[in-house]
Amino acid sequence: MSSTLVELEAVATVPRTPASGAQKPRRKRLAWGRITPYLLILPAILFELLVHVIPMVVGVWMSFIQLTQFYITNWLSAPFVGFDNFKIALDFTNPLGAQLAQSFGLTLVFTILTVGFSWLFGMAASIVLQRKFRGRGLLRTLFLIPYAIPAYAGIITWKFILQRDTGLLNELLVNNLHVVNDAPFWLIGDNAFWSLVIVSVWQQWPFAFLMTMAGMQGIPEELYEAAAIDGASVWQQMRHITLGMMRPINSVLLLLLFLWTFREFNTPFVLFGARPADSANLLVVNIYQSSFIQWNFGLGAAMSVLLMLFLIIVAALWALWNRKVQRDA
Repeated sequence: MSSTLVELEAVATVPRTPASGAQKPRRKRLAWGRITPYLLILPAILFELLVHVIPMVVGVWMSFIQLTQFYITNWLSAPFVGFDNFKIALDFTNPLGAQLAQSFGLTLVFTILTVGFSWLFGMAASIVLQRKFRGRGLLRTLFLIPYAIPAYAGIITWKFILQRDTGLLNELLVNNLHVVNDAPFWLIGDNAFWSLVIVSVWQQWPFAFLMTMAGMQGIPEELYEAAAIDGASVWQQMRHITLGMMRPINSVLLLLLFLWTFREFNTPFVLFGARPADSANLLVVNIYQSSFIQWNFGLGAAMSVLLMLFLIIVAALWALWNRKVQRDA
């Protein structure tokens, strides 16, 4: 009896050894196959945490404390003030709140003008360069030069052009064309706003041109030929074919331009310095002044949080509108 049991155990154990040995590499392959996507995306997650998420969380925390110049050396000793910074920013009866409201309205007008003209110039250039003709490649290259130039180099060049006494623009208007008798100021006063719009449009319209030109490459030429045979005018072809098929690209393009332009800081700061004229005091510059000139980082952080919430609301409204358009299409 005992010998029989020993033989059965031997028979049962002998074939299991190679089977278990064959499953181990498969399990290893399956495990690596599962964790490989997470390992590949891990650097991007860490980078996103370090660059965006952690600074954003710190900024939100700063908006709830009284972080002024007295606590700048020891942030942890700054007293917790709850929503007081937000109340100051949103109280439009005090000078800080009134200035914030003025900067918000000014930034909104500046954004609408810059985005509108950038998109209009980009679409017009793309439509003109859609058809093949001699010199089309050269014009495309020339149009993209402002986008290829480093932002600070381009803005500093404009700052020299817009100088009152030694600038190229006044030299052209006053001494060459004799359009005006007295050289106007372009970097102070009310003209500062239009100088800011012109420089921003100069910077951004090549991106709109690049996006719309790439989108128009996907429109079949047969559609225009069929429309022309049916008697459609150039304007009708542009309206129903070009603008119709460019709607998804234009919607994304306008959203990106709006978000980028509304938080524009480099152009007004390099063009006018830390204290621009009231006509060019954009919202982000106002936040910079509250934080780094008045040394009230708590109030500046509260303004930044309000700006972030506004842009999130804009993006959410755009997503809802885009979903409705796609559903109705």
